[in-house]
Amino acid sequence: MTRFRMPAHFRLALAGVAALTLVGSALAPAASGTPAEAVDRPEYVALGDSYSAGVFVRPWDASDGCGRSARNYPHQVAEQLGFELTDVTCGAAEVIDGVLAPQPPSKIYGPPSIPPPDGWEEQDPQIEALSPDTDYVTVGIGGNSLGFGAIVTKCIELGITQPFQTTPCTKYYTNGGAGEGWLNEKFAALDRDFGHMMSAIHAHAPHAKVAVVGYPAIVPDNSGCSFLHWNQLGSIKKGDMPWLDGLEGDLNGLLERHADKPRTTYVDVYGPSVEHGVCESGHEKWMYGIRDNLTGDGDQTDPPSEACSKIPGTGEACTFVHPNARGLDNQARQVTKALTSEG
Repeated sequence: MTRFRMPAHFRLALAGVAALTLVGSALAPAASGTPAEAVDRPEYVALGDSYSAGVFVRPWDASDGCGRSARNYPHQVAEQLGFELTDVTCGAAEVIDGVLAPQPPSKIYGPPSIPPPDGWEEQDPQIEALSPDTDYVTVGIGGNSLGFGAIVTKCIELGITQPFQTTPCTKYYTNGGAGEGWLNEKFAALDRDFGHMMSAIHAHAPHAKVAVVGYPAIVPDNSGCSFLHWNQLGSIKKGDMPWLDGLEGDLNGLLERHADKPRTTYVDVYGPSVEHGVCESGHEKWMYGIRDNLTGDGDQTDPPSEACSKIPGTGEACTFVHPNARGLDNQARQVTKALTSEG
């Protein structure tokens, strides 16, 4: 029997796969100041995870590990609409460990990706930023509660360890695969917890208009993707990308269903970004890949963690599939429209 020997480029990629479990979570920065002239401005509170925080887009707040970008949609919306902003979004935040309960240091990943010697401090529950005086709330959350980072990491691993399979990740999570039950339980728990969170948001901010912000398109079209390109999706097989896109559609569908309360709207960020996924190039690409070059303003850098250093690729940082600067601008456009629409 001929013994299969994994090619060198596969072995290199596999060496970095284990490290991805330490990187594959979402991230975000902190609250803005309150100038004296802002007392009469509408009060706006932004809740959410790394996609709302705008992690890895310069400039970000390096003080607490949440990675909030000054270019994220909360900051852009507040500036455009003249709102007084309280931004408590944080990378890796979950519905429970983040919005409804404290976010522990073990679930704070930066940037900066290398924490201080004593580690990051626990983040207060984001919902505590709300009050009866709050006029507007945005909430973009759910991906981490579903385990999207772990799912992407598993797809990366299976793409390396099952080189002759064209859809190893799809098979793992569907049709009786080993991960199907786990994923179904994750969706059921997220559905329950998201409903509790929405009720709590309206209880804490009873007069506010609330916008539930969906997730942008990551890989709606895999035609531009190449295997082992780490500024895209690395070792995820092209055959698995339609399933990943469908998973994101199911997640957005869950969020939209929970935006059915009075004074609540759903913000579709996916639709306007379908031609700007991670497989596009140049200015048409609105998503970071697994390891990619940073975007935004200034020259801020993120020295790679030990785990990131093991991941193949030449990108500046382990950005792990988040909106880049153009992606943040798209989010801001859609959220601004939603908050200024009637209803």
